[in-house]
Amino acid sequence: MGAKKGYFFIVVTIIMFTSYEVVLKFISGQLNSMQLTLCRFSVGFLILLPLALHTLGKRGERLDGKSVAYFALLGLLGIALSMPILHVSVNYAGSSVAAVLFSCNPVFVTFLAFFLLKEPILPRHIAALVLEVAGTIAIINPFQTSVNLLGTGLALLSTILFSFYGVMGKRKCAQYGGAVVTCFSFFFGSLILLVFILLSHIPALAQMLTGAGLSEFANIPIFAGYTLQNLPYVLFVSVGVAGIGFCCYFLAMEYQPASVVSLVYFFKPALAPVLAWMVHGEIIAPNMLLGIVLIVAGSLCAIIPGILEAKRVSLHK
Repeated sequence: MGAKKGYFFIVVTIIMFTSYEVVLKFISGQLNSMQLTLCRFSVGFLILLPLALHTLGKRGERLDGKSVAYFALLGLLGIALSMPILHVSVNYAGSSVAAVLFSCNPVFVTFLAFFLLKEPILPRHIAALVLEVAGTIAIINPFQTSVNLLGTGLALLSTILFSFYGVMGKRKCAQYGGAVVTCFSFFFGSLILLVFILLSHIPALAQMLTGAGLSEFANIPIFAGYTLQNLPYVLFVSVGVAGIGFCCYFLAMEYQPASVVSLVYFFKPALAPVLAWMVHGEIIAPNMLLGIVLIVAGSLCAIIPGILEAKRVSLHK
């Protein structure tokens, strides 16, 4: 039963994460990316707070100083550092290279989970990674552009930081539950982001960032730009994608290995083009179709054996 719950949470996570960029296109250019990141994770925190407090009470747990520091570290790594660094990498390397590297974070998660959580690396995991990396590269097709070393390095750093966020987050899931881990990592990540945004209004720092070609990170607004027209989309990417999506991501880790749960990031580049075609009428190119087939095949390699194994175990009980 636990395995089925895990796969259910994985499906919800895939739906939320896949729809992010498609929904975001409706409000493209209306809000600063850092401003929207702060909104997403702070609203996600508020939505998850009642559930997190209920979970703490139900488990009879209280947050001690060490756990608070741990959640602060999670927020720093996964939200306050990984997301802004990813945005900067796009400025140098372009969105395609940044996307292919970030979508491949399951590769890092698989090996980090092996070393930090002692999760085994099975042959089917390796097969899934090979197929899905190939599929992601086919979709993004980064070889059509010249690769910027600085941008590539930043995208890689962002991916590694987020992989640590996922693996380290699982460590606390057994004790506190996925809702608590998600909620309080969001809180500290948002708090650190708010500090950075406030600092971006210091004239000397704003001038330095603008001079370095990072004007997007200078004088970042907090409330400007929100309208009644874009509010429904903002709420969806905040409550739905950040709140429900990330919560289900960590809830899935209570029932499935981190290496399996992280495969949701391979579904994104496969399913997002299909959703964009359905919603925005975007054309699915042949390389996208090839990538979708490879990614689906790789994901089935990792997931189907787990489902069959869970069924065998339930039959023998």
